[in-house]
Amino acid sequence: MGYGPETMGTAPEQMRQAMAEFVAAVHEAYLAQARLLPPAEQGRLPLLQARRLTVAAAGARNLHVIGTTERFPAPVGQEVEVAGAADGLAWELRFFDPVVLPELGLVAEADGPAPGEVRRVLGISTYLYHLVVEPGSQLTPHHATHAGTGLASAHATAARELATVRAHAPGRQDLVDELAGATTAGLVRAQALLARELAPGDEAVAAATDPAAIRAALLKALGTQETLGTQGTLGTLGTTPGTPGPGGLPSRAGAPEPGGSG
Repeated sequence: MGYGPETMGTAPEQMRQAMAEFVAAVHEAYLAQARLLPPAEQGRLPLLQARRLTVAAAGARNLHVIGTTERFPAPVGQEVEVAGAADGLAWELRFFDPVVLPELGLVAEADGPAPGEVRRVLGISTYLYHLVVEPGSQLTPHHATHAGTGLASAHATAARELATVRAHAPGRQDLVDELAGATTAGLVRAQALLARELAPGDEAVAAATDPAAIRAALLKALGTQETLGTQGTLGTLGTTPGTPGPGGLPSRAGAPEPGGSG
């Protein structure tokens, strides 16, 4: 099933079912990719650490799919919640549109997705991933598998980079641990500030604003060549399905970039 004006006449139950299957497939692909990693690396992945998520499916001009460890209150009125689980990971999928949450109708996305504004409307301050399904995209298992696999790979890359930073910052492991926490939570400004503390005076670190760029600059500043290419955990499903956009752990902690905040 696709997402866009041509599906506006689709029964809400059908759209919710398609979305529920899409989210389940993303998580299943993430977990399958994670199982290919050594046990300790698996344990550092945000979705395996969380074990329980709230997933918000918010429809503005684009459809936003946001995974967070933050809890929402019980559904009221026209709000709908669907529970899901896969291989030890559980989640509650919540649906929001301008009928349920009128402020979503005011989000300006004519010039492109506005993920930060959508999270603000929902009140989400930290997230593990944020996928954007653009009009015309398909909510298919293929797209979901691509997104979930990319997200797990991005999270794993970020975790390895942070482990390398830790190994090259003797005596400053507490700062690295804070950086890792900020990365998982998607706190981009906190990541930038902590990186500057770890490499004071480094111009590249000071100039970096994207989480992946922050880690790459920090690795270079600390004298290691183990800079692993990462993508930020804001994912965009558009004409090229699953193409990642900028973000935090692969887009907020940013596969996309894993999680983030703000």
